[in-house]
Amino acid sequence: MNGPLDGIVVVDLTRALSGPYATMLLADLGADVIKVESPAGDSARGTGPFPSDDEDHHYGGYFQSVNRNKRSVVVDLRSPEGTAAVRRLAADADVLVENFRAGVMDRMSLSYESLRCDNPRLVYGALRGFGDPRTGTSPHVDRPAFDVVAQAMGGLMGITGPPYQPTKVGAGIGDVFPATLLAVGVLAALTDRARTGHGRFVDVAMYDAIVSLCERTVYQHSYTGAVPTGEGNDHPLLCPFGLYRTADGWVTVAAPRDHQWQALCTALGRPDLAEDPRYATNNARVAVRDKVRAVIEEWTTQRTSAQVVAAVAADVPCGPVNTAADLYADPHLRAREMLVDIEHPGSARTVTVAGQPIKFAGSGAAVHHRAPLLGEHTAEILGPGTSAG
Repeated sequence: MNGPLDGIVVVDLTRALSGPYATMLLADLGADVIKVESPAGDSARGTGPFPSDDEDHHYGGYFQSVNRNKRSVVVDLRSPEGTAAVRRLAADADVLVENFRAGVMDRMSLSYESLRCDNPRLVYGALRGFGDPRTGTSPHVDRPAFDVVAQAMGGLMGITGPPYQPTKVGAGIGDVFPATLLAVGVLAALTDRARTGHGRFVDVAMYDAIVSLCERTVYQHSYTGAVPTGEGNDHPLLCPFGLYRTADGWVTVAAPRDHQWQALCTALGRPDLAEDPRYATNNARVAVRDKVRAVIEEWTTQRTSAQVVAAVAADVPCGPVNTAADLYADPHLRAREMLVDIEHPGSARTVTVAGQPIKFAGSGAAVHHRAPLLGEHTAEILGPGTSAG
């Protein structure tokens, strides 16, 4: 099935997680993403897990998840033939995306400026730890970065977990959020190109993206002079808004608005609290957050998580803390095509990857094809017998 980006050709020079996630978003939306890999392949191919019956190990779950719907060509960028092959691809492409350190593409004679000379309509997307000098030179420009570095420097770890105990977010959000912003930037540049006829250089720094994600800490410090720290599972400005113990686990409950608090109080059997000035407004409840927690948990700990959700979720935002097994058991995710089964080379069974959350009415699942084998489409794209180094 054709997606909204059908006909858009993307040359993908990315590896690991951040860049491939950005180009995966474009591929899921229908773009023809040509993944350019070295003869050794993206290093992520060797990262598991692997199906138990897979003895070939063409790639593991890490690579499969963010490289589905792409085609792969092998090109040796250390050779003149390899760089010439990339230049040919870029000359006919709509988008090129890379996540090398600043200056690497320039040293390979594949700079944005030179590629733009061949193809003025090219949208060039760059994703780096600390950005590209073309959009603002950082004193950290030459440093490498990974997810955990972006989470730490961008302030996310400092406001996650218990007070003054920085905690890494479990998902690779230091990669995934910058990648998502880069995809947004690429789409904006394509829209601009439709008006002007010219492409643009689009740059996202992982550090910048996480600062943007942590926007609340920026204005809090500006307005109050405070240095926000971890709030555990509570919210510094909203109450109740957090995690609460049940008889068999945990649930999240968020009732900062007056009507939500009133509905929650009714479910708790404490309608008096909705009128009590110590609890009646969000700002009042924030000041007595521990007492609010005690009232809620007096009720929730006498009930299972499922019972709590059933009692309040219709009127109050509430949900269980799901494990991976819980996700597979929730009919919502299958109904919304957020758990998608695809083949895995070397295995007799299918594997499941997270689906595409961007939905379009009248369209089916965005995930159609497994990740490619290394160089699987080299002859198809570059031509039979083509040497790319």
